[in-house]
This record gives sequence, C-alpha cells and structure tokens, in this order.
Amino acid sequence: MNPPLPSNATPSRETLHSEKLGVWSIVFFVVAAAAPLVGMTGALPPAIVLGNGAGAPGAYLVVGLTLLLFSVGYAAMSHRVTNAGAFFTYIGRGLGPEAGLASAFVSIIAYLTIQLAIYGFFGGLMSVQIGLLPWWGWCAVAWVLVTLLTLCQVDVGAKLLGVLLVMELGCLLITAVTILGQGGPEGLDFAASFSPSAILAGGLTGSAGIALAFAFASFIGFEASAIYGEEAKNPKTAVPRATYLSVGVITVLFALTSFAVVTGLGASKVVEQVVALSTVDKVPLTDPAAVLFSVARQYVGGWMAVAMSVLVLSSLFAGLLAFQNSASRYFFALGRAKALPAALGRVNRFGAPGNGAWATSVITGLVIATFVVAGLDPVLNMFFWFSGLAVVSIVLIEILVCVAVIVFFHRNRGDEGVFVTKVAPLLAAIGLVLGEYLLMSRFGLLSGAVAEGVDPTTTTWGLSLLGWALLLLPFAVLAVGLVYARGQNEHEKLLEDILV
Repeated sequence: MNPPLPSNATPSRETLHSEKLGVWSIVFFVVAAAAPLVGMTGALPPAIVLGNGAGAPGAYLVVGLTLLLFSVGYAAMSHRVTNAGAFFTYIGRGLGPEAGLASAFVSIIAYLTIQLAIYGFFGGLMSVQIGLLPWWGWCAVAWVLVTLLTLCQVDVGAKLLGVLLVMELGCLLITAVTILGQGGPEGLDFAASFSPSAILAGGLTGSAGIALAFAFASFIGFEASAIYGEEAKNPKTAVPRATYLSVGVITVLFALTSFAVVTGLGASKVVEQVVALSTVDKVPLTDPAAVLFSVARQYVGGWMAVAMSVLVLSSLFAGLLAFQNSASRYFFALGRAKALPAALGRVNRFGAPGNGAWATSVITGLVIATFVVAGLDPVLNMFFWFSGLAVVSIVLIEILVCVAVIVFFHRNRGDEGVFVTKVAPLLAAIGLVLGEYLLMSRFGLLSGAVAEGVDPTTTTWGLSLLGWALLLLPFAVLAVGLVYARGQNEHEKLLEDILV
C-alpha cells in the first residue's frame, strides 16, 4: 500500500493520489457503473417477456447472491493486495504473472467496450429526446466532459457521481416502495417471483436462462471497488466494505424494483402488460423504458416518469465517467508494471492517471469516429455489440479471479477461514461458469449479431460471423496475452510489479 502523502507533498509520478476516497465514494463509482436506472428500463422488460416472466426478480436475486459469494474471496484478496490493477493483480498473485498480464488485456477490452456501448446508448437517446445534435455530436460533448473530469482529482468525479446517484436511487426506491405499499392489482405474490420453480421456469436452456443472462449483464461494473484501493482512505477496510455495500445495494435495488414492476402490473399478466406497454408499430420491446415509466406514472405520478426520463441520461453519463476511471487505472497499472509503455504509468499534477485517461479517450474517440464514417447505428450496433462483448469478458475474468483466490490462499495461509478461501470462491466459480455459458449461448440475443434467418429468442448460438468474432475475442485476447507474457525477457521484474 502506498503511504499517505503529507499535505504539502507532491505525489510521486508513479503513485496515485492516496487518501482521497472514502467507502461511500468508492460505492458511488461502482453503483454508477452498474447504471441501475438503465438496467431497469433496458434489461428488465426483455428479461420478463423473453425470459421467465414474473420470475425475473428472482433471477436478479440469484445473480446478486452469486456475486456476493464472489465478493467474499475478492474482498479477502484486497486485504493482502492493494493495486490499481485489481483483477490482473489478484490473478497474477494466484495463477502467475503470465496469467495476470493476459487477464489485464481482457479487462481493458471489457472496460473500453462497455464504455463504448454506453456512448452509443447515450448519444442515440440524447439525439431522440433532446435533438439539437446528431448522436455523435452528443457523444463528443460527453467525451470532452468525461475526459476532463477523469483528469481531475478522483474525488471530484466521486462527488458528481454521488449527486447523480442519490437522485437516481431515490426515484427507483420511491417508485418501488409506493407500488409495493399499494400492492398492485393482485397483491404481493412473492412465490410468483422468488420461488425456485418461478425462477427456473422454462429451464436454463430456455426462458430461465434468458432471464439470468440479462441479469448477469445488468451487474457489470460492480467489481471495480478494488481498482480504487490505492486512492482509498485505509484501503484494507475501505475496499471490502465498499465491495459488500455495492453488491448489496445493487442486488436489493434490482430485486426490489423488478418485483415492484411485476407487482404493479400483476404477476399473472405481467408478460402481456410489458408487451403492450413496450410495443411501437406492432413490434414488442421497441420502447422498453415505457414499462417502468408507465408504472411510475400510474402509482407515483407523472412527475416521476418525467424525472426518470431525465435521470436515465444522467445515469448513462455517470456510467461513462465510472468506466473511464476504471479503464484509465488499468492503463496506469500496466504502464507502471512496464507491460505497456511506461508513460502510461505516470500521474498528472492532480494525482490522477492522466496518460491513462488520454489513452482511454483516444481509443474510444477513434472507435466512435469509425462508427460515424461507416454509418453504423449507435444503439443497434455500438450498444448491443459492445455490451455483449463486455459482459462475456468481465465474467471470464471473474472466473479466473475465483480460481486465483483459491490457489493464493492455499499457498499463503492466514487467519482467513475455509469459507472465505475455498467454499465461497468455489461456489461463485460454479455460478459464474454457468452464467458465462448462458451469456455465450444467448449472445445473439444480447448483441443482435445473429445469422440470417435465426430467431435468437428461440435458438441458442446461431451467430453471424461478426457474432462469433465478438464472442471469441476475449478468449483470443487471453490466449495472445499468455503468449506475449511468456515471451517477455523480464519475468522477474514483471512478477515483482504485479505482486506490489
């Protein structure tokens, strides 16, 4: 861990500004990355209609509990290791520097692509709701603001995220509590949403698997807590607390809000109601956000629907800022470890990873420009392609972290119990492997990249050439990264830097 700097000291050029973030500041970054309002407006309706219907809230709860088990070993590792690289550092400690470095490249792919997905959604939504600029114009505005905020001290972004997040969570909680307090047309039917038979309705290869796939996709970003360890106040306690709080908040919020939507529409009729509310020009799920807005308008008032429509935009911007910070710190960690150009491992006068921030912005800017020149759609192409790729990448890394935790604590025994070091990470690994299979088999539904004539709602796999390329990219990057790491001549130095 980096020692705190005296108030009059200048941060080292290779040291992030320490003692800047408290537990709740880290939570703001992590929960903002999950973009709860976006998840409830975008992912919940298809999880209900294409998935297990009224059992969708149970799917969110199951995924949340799986990730809570993952957090047990993840938090335990944060007691032993504090590094802006988080995932790749943990994997390096458990499975060796080659695996750590290879996983770092996959993590960068994940964070860059999810940020690009959000750029596409943000630009597309702003151009429709507000107009004035084309989608790429709004992306450019967001790109400038996000870059500038990332170049500032990290607590500046945390304060902005805190304000945006409190408003977003407040709207969701008020809506959920109001609906559940009134009971909806059929009352509170917990069995319809949380019983095992409801959650598994249609089977894992069918509708239940679709709901779980959308639920896994909604949680992306929760794992970022350890990335801010070097900048945290007392990281040995702040990171574990922030991890548990983040997973707990996201799980409760998703399960509670989705259950409120089911209750508000009526469990027995929720599929038909969601179809009716989201249909535009006879095409179901064309406007999925209309579902949450409709129940908010019915049970709370029209002002809540208006507030949510505005906060969806701020939620997307908050997600852009959160993932920009994550990607920047990965570039910084790899630059400091000399796995990428050393210039990336430098901080600016604010103690922020300035070069890493610029690297992230340049890459995302070039990709956005490519989509503009190619005439591709910001939502149908940029959002769906990259969000599907990102979640498969993140879950792959989470599986490797679970294995690394088990191996690390087997070799480095301490006072952690067997549940923390073996049982929880093993159960999490099993759940994550299942989740990865569901995500991969339903990748066509998540990304829209399906072969001609294939209906992704009824057919697993069935991907187009582009779909297969996107799906296999994280595994190819992992393999190439292993080859690259093994070809380095400074293994000992790389190992030393990964272990710091």
